[in-house]
Order: sequence, then structure tokens, then C-alpha cells
Amino acid sequence: MLHSAPGAVCHSALGELRTGTQLDPLWRALREEASRGAGGTQPLWSAFHRYEATGDRAPYEKPYFARRGRLNALAAVALADRRPNAVADLADMLWSVCDEHTWAVPAHASLAAHVGRGIEQCLDLFACETGHALAEISALLRDELPGPVTRRVREQVRRRVLAPFLGAGRPWPWESYTNNWSAVCAGSIGMAALALLDDGPELDEVLERCVRATDVFLSGLGTDGGCAEGIDYWAYGFGYFTYFAEALRERTGRDLLREHPVAARAAAFPAHVALGDGTFVTFSDATPAPSLPTGLITRLRDRLGAPPPSGLTVPAFGADRCHRWAHLSRTLAWTDAGVLGNSAPDGTAWLPDLGWIVDHRTAGGITVSFAAKGGHNDESHNHLDLGHFILGAGGEQLLTDLGAGVYDAGYFGPDRYTAYPHPSAQGHSVPVVDGRCQRPGPDARAAVLHQSAGAEGAELGLDLSAAYEGRGVRRYFAWSVGGSLTLTDTFEGASAVDELFISPLAPRLGAGQAVWEGAAATATLRFEASSWQAEVERLDIRDHFGTGQTVHRLRLRSTGTPVTTAVFRFTLTPRRSGTR
Repeated sequence: MLHSAPGAVCHSALGELRTGTQLDPLWRALREEASRGAGGTQPLWSAFHRYEATGDRAPYEKPYFARRGRLNALAAVALADRRPNAVADLADMLWSVCDEHTWAVPAHASLAAHVGRGIEQCLDLFACETGHALAEISALLRDELPGPVTRRVREQVRRRVLAPFLGAGRPWPWESYTNNWSAVCAGSIGMAALALLDDGPELDEVLERCVRATDVFLSGLGTDGGCAEGIDYWAYGFGYFTYFAEALRERTGRDLLREHPVAARAAAFPAHVALGDGTFVTFSDATPAPSLPTGLITRLRDRLGAPPPSGLTVPAFGADRCHRWAHLSRTLAWTDAGVLGNSAPDGTAWLPDLGWIVDHRTAGGITVSFAAKGGHNDESHNHLDLGHFILGAGGEQLLTDLGAGVYDAGYFGPDRYTAYPHPSAQGHSVPVVDGRCQRPGPDARAAVLHQSAGAEGAELGLDLSAAYEGRGVRRYFAWSVGGSLTLTDTFEGASAVDELFISPLAPRLGAGQAVWEGAAATATLRFEASSWQAEVERLDIRDHFGTGQTVHRLRLRSTGTPVTTAVFRFTLTPRRSGTR
């Protein structure tokens, strides 16, 4: 059983580090990483400064997160084995992390100025996560670690995290963010305090503020529990809320998971947005096959009855490229094999606050899936994507959402929707009306005209006019069991329309049709040949992790005027094994 410091949170809530067939590959990777000891490259000033000059986050963040991965591996192995050499390597790593000038990353350095603090006391996501990791690891191993190391860790967490949180004089900006920031930062700080502080006024003050911030996070989920930021940020934000909630419950008896009605609905979000075969809807800044923390999924099943999503596997070491101790430790402590490798029944999920509909069916021996979205164009991690949709088969998106692009300074700047294809309207399967794309803003909102679902399929009707400066634009989806979709767009007073369709595959064009040949199925689009001129545009882009990829945009230009109605019929046809 894991140890806890006197007066600190009892880590029986974290539990024993488990072993077993499902965790063996992760443990092997952790032991291999830990065998390298406490060495590694310190993040350099020149790399920090390079972000200021170029906006490129990678030169600083790559060694920074590699060090967090080494720290996590050393801590996990030391906790599991309690061998003196493993503890000694961990002690060196803890000391080395305390040597870093700041635990924040350069992209977030400006936060400190808001509360009159220096960069060494900047409370961004990663500084808070580091504070939690160091505080909890040192508490769990306080009987084995050298006293000077434990004392230095405690002093540094107090100076860099707890002091700027309590002593800033005014709230940190993220305390009012209705997105992942409030949950991650507050959850990390709360868990660090629970690991380090005895009962008393100081701990009470920290916990009170952290609970308020997590309340703000939950208020951003809506009554349907949906996360507009996408599945990856659900795991991040709701994950840290859950980890903090369970630590708080263990220490105080207060149960935030039961206290907030939206928590149970939010816990079911992964199952709602699963497309089958371990893939998920990629709306917003998401990735198609995220490695969801299986400890988190297990705990939400056990505490709230949340259904595990289909195709779940234990995350590999490094699947979380930021190497978050909270994810790893709870995966090792909480994962139950019963959440792994399940299949989900056919059906439709409708999230009314988000305006998302997600449906997956079994056809021809494979999973076929459809998803579409409404919402508004001022969401956290927003894309200009009202009325956008996904068609998938066998875990592959044939008509796709590009998800998250490379995070550099410009990606979150004023050129987000013009210089970056991932969040732009031109990077989504939506119409361009009289040369105008969708516009950003909270009032650019899709109104739901109709929604239904049943055994035979699902339907969704959206009024997109507000996103097109009042031009009348309505979009209707009719999805049928077996994998057919009819898409109908209507326009009021439109002289010219471009209809865009995004795919990782190059379509084969024919008279009045386009065909995308995937690994498991073929998607065929049929349209009125005399009404549209087809053109395929190649886009060479980089995915979220900087890897180059090619996607293809089918552009159908209207040939008549005015344009009033456009009907497009898609059919997904399973491929015979071995054909392409």
C-alpha cells in the first residue's frame, strides 16, 4: 500500500500499484525508462527565448516533458520496488526538477504578469502539474527519500505553487476559465496541498479556492455534460477534476463527484462520442485515437456507473506526450481489465447543449459511423465548423474532421482562422456562400431545427444563417442504418455556393460522383452533375504533433444561379477483405 505523510491526504484513495497482463507492457516501458537514471537534458534559456522569437514551442517543451516522463518512470518504479538504487535515482531527479528556473512553459509566461509575479512563480498548467507530482511523490516515499530532498521539494512546492496561489492578492486568470485550465490548475494545486499540508486554516483556504475553480470548470460543460473542447480535453479537464475530487473525498469526506449532477453526465461523454474501434469524434482541438486514461475510466464506472467507451486499451508510456503524473499514477492504481476492449451497442447519442449528434452502427461486419455538430463559433478551442460532419468506417474517417493543429503562438492568435487549416472554415465540410466563409463569434450560432433518432437512423436539421451574416443557410442530415447519408442544404438569395468536403483520401471523380476508397469501406458521393463543377485540392499540413500529412478537399462549385437547394447522397460500402 502507498504511504502518506503525517497530516497529508491518505493515499489509500490512490490504491496499490497494480500489475497484470493488461499493465505489463506499460510496466516494462516504465522500467526501461527508469533504467536510464536521472540524467537528461535541462530545458535551456536559448530554447525558452526561441519561443519569444519564433512562436515555436517544441525546442523548450520537448526536453521539458521528457524530464517529466523520466520523473514519472522513476517514481513508479521506486513506489513499486522500494529498492535503494531506484529511490536514489528518484531523489536525484526530484532535486534536478527543483533546479529548473521555472516550471511553467514559455507559451504561458505572460500569466505571471497578471498577478505581479515573476516567471519562477508562474502558475500555468504545467507548473501546477509539476507541483502536484513532486508533492505527491515525495509524500508517498517520504520514509525512503533522503530528508534534504524531501524538505527541498516541500519548500519549492510551497514557494513556486502554494505561495503564488494564496499570496497573489487577486485571482489567477484561469480561476474564471470555463475550460480545462480551471480544473487542471486548481485540481493540481489542491492535490499538492492535500499531500503537503496538515489540517488547518491554510489548507482550508487552498481547498476552498480550488473547489470554486472546479465549479467554474463544471459550469462550462453544460447540462448535457458535453465538452466542447473535444475528447482529449475532456480527459484532461474532467480527469484532473476527478483526481482532485477523489483525493478530497478521502481526506475530508466531501464528495464532489456526487455533489454535482453534471458530473455523472460528463463521465459518460467518452461513450457518447466514440465512433467505434477505439476512435472518437475529432471536433475541436482533438485527436482521432486518444489514449484515454484507463484508471480514470475505471473510477468513473465504479463511482458513477459511466459506461466505458468501446475499444479501450491501457495507454502506452509516452501516449500522453506531456507525461502527467496524475494520469499515469491513477492508471497504474485504478485500472480494471473490465473496462478494456469492450464493444458498444449500436445507437445514437444526442448532446443538446453542444449540438452534437453521434451515431455508430454495424453494417457488413464493420462499424459505420456518422457525427455532425452545431454549437457556436466562440467555443473553447473553437473551429469554424457549424454544420460540419464526419463519416467513418472500421475506425477510419473517410469524410474527416482534421482535429487539432500544431500549437504554436499563431495558432491561438488573430490569424487562427486564416493561416491554419485545422480551425478554419475552409478546413471543414461546410459551404462557402457568395465567397463568404463562416464567421467567428458567440452570436454565430447554429439553431437546431429538428433532431430525432431511432432504430433506423438519425436526423438533424440546423439553421446556420447566423454564421453567414444573416444569409439564409440551412443544413439537414438524414442518416440511415446501413451507412447512407443524405445531406440537404438550402439557401436564400445565394448567387454562388462552394460545397467543401474534407478527407484524408484523394477522391476519384466521375460523372456526378466522387469515391473515397478506405481500408474497410468505400464512401460514394452522388450529386447533380449539371449543377456542380468538381475540383480536388491537395493540402499539405502538419498534424497536432508536427508530422506532415496530406489531406484532400473536394470543392463543388455551383454552376447555376441562384442556388436554392443542394442535395448530396453518401453511401458507405464495406470492402471485401484484401481489396483496395
